[in-house]
Amino acid sequence: MTRNKFSFLSSDAKTSIHGELWLPEGPVRAVVQLAHGVSEYILRYEPLAAYLTERGIAVVGNDHLGHGSSVAPGAPRLYFGPKGSWMHVVEDLYTLRSQVGRQAPDVPWFLLGHSMGSFLARTYLIRYPGTVSGAVLVGTGQMFPALIAGGRAIAAREARRVGETHSSPLVGQLAFGAYNKRFAPNRTAFDWISLDPGNVDRYLADPMCGEDPSTGLFREMLWGISYITRPANLRRMNANTPVLFLSGAMDPVGDCGKGVRRAYRSFQKAGVRDVSMKLYPDLRHEIFNEACREDVYNDLYQWLSRYLAEKGEPCPT
Repeated sequence: MTRNKFSFLSSDAKTSIHGELWLPEGPVRAVVQLAHGVSEYILRYEPLAAYLTERGIAVVGNDHLGHGSSVAPGAPRLYFGPKGSWMHVVEDLYTLRSQVGRQAPDVPWFLLGHSMGSFLARTYLIRYPGTVSGAVLVGTGQMFPALIAGGRAIAAREARRVGETHSSPLVGQLAFGAYNKRFAPNRTAFDWISLDPGNVDRYLADPMCGEDPSTGLFREMLWGISYITRPANLRRMNANTPVLFLSGAMDPVGDCGKGVRRAYRSFQKAGVRDVSMKLYPDLRHEIFNEACREDVYNDLYQWLSRYLAEKGEPCPT
């Protein structure tokens, strides 16, 4: 595997977006584009990239606006921008797909989003239908409209109170504190991300993980979550694009499976012809980092391989 860094200008017209490309040693059979979650960065997915590149699948992704190395000089961290900036992040995904895709125009291209990245990927499927060969939605969920509306009102109020580039303890507690309640008594504020205390400790020790997002980012993310739950928007997706949902059955982002099932059914109702779902018993939010991650990696690879075989690639053994 070889790793290459690159950059491109964000659709906000001022931020340099940092990207990473992992290439297999031999021919590229497919490309998986990653969209990471909130308060993390793309290099956390290098173990997954190593697994896939060993099997001939290139992996590419970028740090989202305000995350990792995609922060303009003097700009606040964990802030996308003013109202409407959710779409800047989605457009950046499309820019990467277009620019890197020109280097491999004839191989299948898959979009994989984790957590907030899954909401971005779902927005991408609506805005740019038919531009990927398939999508994998990991650690996603589906909130009820009333909860979304309430969250948006609180985020907007707190943005006015403390400033949209600043975080709010109230908003953070309402979001992540609620996730952790399921696992009380709590050892840390992030017990909800993993069964393994070591994984939680590594997350907390990473200086680019675990920061409180800005109120402006929460406002934009909740707008995006509202956008992707509207049936009229879902019907704009390409019904022939296969979709796989993967989540831990104890992931609070997906309401311990209930929200994942709601999202899955919404895709079916929207007419998506090939939609699959797998929930992993006992696993929490970061299923790619658990002790059984090789099983999760293999499930992902077997699903991808179905579509490589349809493209004329030999079926893996």
